[in-house]
Amino acid sequence: MDLKRLIHANARQWKRAKPNRSFDAAARRLVAAQARYQVVAAKTGVPWAIIAVIHERESSQSWSRSLAQGDPWDKLSVHVPAGRGPFASWEDAAVDALVGCAPHAARWRDWSIGGALTLLEQYNGLGYARRGVPSPYVWAGTDQYSAGKYVRDGVYDPQAIDRQPGCAGLLKAMMEIDPTICFADGPQETEPPPIMGPPVSSHASIRHPAKGSIGALFAALVARILGNR
Repeated sequence: MDLKRLIHANARQWKRAKPNRSFDAAARRLVAAQARYQVVAAKTGVPWAIIAVIHERESSQSWSRSLAQGDPWDKLSVHVPAGRGPFASWEDAAVDALVGCAPHAARWRDWSIGGALTLLEQYNGLGYARRGVPSPYVWAGTDQYSAGKYVRDGVYDPQAIDRQPGCAGLLKAMMEIDPTICFADGPQETEPPPIMGPPVSSHASIRHPAKGSIGALFAALVARILGNR
């Protein structure tokens, strides 16, 4: 996938996109929670408004669900990305999702509007771009999208319609409410922000050691020894 071409395409679509449903209620909810999103933004370098729209798409802004895939953050995740957590808080789970899980949003360099929308599209997967169709994750609720959806992993239904608000429409509505939300002019080639290690869960244990910890290394060593017997 040519990401540079996708960035330019998304930037062009953003300029001509018009909403065909109301995003106002969801946008107001997201803007009202700005302070919580800024905590995660400060630790990852991902703009708070981008974190907010991911939260809406993944779990309808549920604070009991992980930013990574909408699973409960206080349990080991079962959906992709599976095996994450459990975490001590929504914020810890969100940092892990942005730092430790594909597409590794905390490493993304381009926070122009085209770059931001392309990062959001990658967050859901590039299956739509490979088909040459608009991603509902980004464009649902605007005139850039009419139908077509992956109804489950690897299964695309051209007739299915995504009823959730798409990220582009949410961002436009949020920018109307809060004019301080803005994006860089043109594609960016700046250095990525510093990357923090995934937060250590307060629920780590011998059975579920924190990833990268000594406990995890010890567990892997024991598993290898037992597997060779």
